[in-house]
Amino acid sequence: DVQLVESGGGSVQAGGSLSLSCEVSGLPFSTWCMGWFRQSPGKEREGVASIFAWNRRSDVWYADSAKGRFSISQDSAQRTVFLQMNNLKPEDTAMYICASCTYNGHWTIAEWYRWGQGTQVTVSS
Repeated sequence: DVQLVESGGGSVQAGGSLSLSCEVSGLPFSTWCMGWFRQSPGKEREGVASIFAWNRRSDVWYADSAKGRFSISQDSAQRTVFLQMNNLKPEDTAMYICASCTYNGHWTIAEWYRWGQGTQVTVSS
């Protein structure tokens, strides 16, 4: 069974940085399809960044709001997916949730099937 455990959230001022981690168990090393979502009260959950890694290659996707500021990476040896977030803004405040997926060849048809509990990120102005 796939288990996802997030960590690294916290409170920072605008312009600051945070690094989120998602420890993964139950997935094979050979291919990883993982992503980060976020959700804040009264808003729909939205995708932030995702990565599909296979045979030492990877395909990544970023939401427009994350491009240039966030970076997703994975370390198969540590079985961890990271989200480095720089130049944080108050609108980035949300619960950040790690998820695993089936890639299916393109991000538009990826299927998300397991979700973590989330880690809270709060950015003050």
